[in-house]
Amino acid sequence: MQKLTTQIMAYAAQFSDGTALSAKALLHLGNRAAIDQALTRLCERGDLVRAGRGIYLVAVKGQFGSHSTVEQAIEAVAQQRGEIIVSNGAAAANSLGLSSQVPIRYIYYTSGRSRTMTIGSQTVELQHVSRWKLVLANKPAGVAVRALAWLGPERAEEALPRIKRKLCTESFNELVAASPQLPSWLARILGKAAHC
Repeated sequence: MQKLTTQIMAYAAQFSDGTALSAKALLHLGNRAAIDQALTRLCERGDLVRAGRGIYLVAVKGQFGSHSTVEQAIEAVAQQRGEIIVSNGAAAANSLGLSSQVPIRYIYYTSGRSRTMTIGSQTVELQHVSRWKLVLANKPAGVAVRALAWLGPERAEEALPRIKRKLCTESFNELVAASPQLPSWLARILGKAAHC
């Protein structure tokens, strides 16, 4: 009989890179305590990266050792936990060219509870936010919502023409259509921009 760690890695090899493994999905290989021990051993060896409680990613072997991207881990946690997890407002503003600040910490907004996670050697902060900041999730229009929220009422109006140029017509229309779900100050700004 194969060692449990070998069976887990053989099972993981069936999937593409970045696919998450959950301890519960491996119960056909043994009891939960044995699975948990084997997963811990695989993490210690650098074959897996722990993305969250009971969630693991196959480590990518590189020139500088084993790693997994934070983005892959966040996506896996969101999928496994049924949460919406998106980039924060500062990162959204940076991705749209509205800010030259490059976020040095990994901070994401979530529909779940606020918490800190360690993914490999990286610390990731998940912040529970109001539902409106998660509108349109990972769509370009959702990134614009978070960027505008981060800019605030004073700077959002002047940034909106730049956002309108960056988004395709369909995405900008999605953004305007989401106005009823947004705070009044933001809905008002989007209403004005839609009629310009």
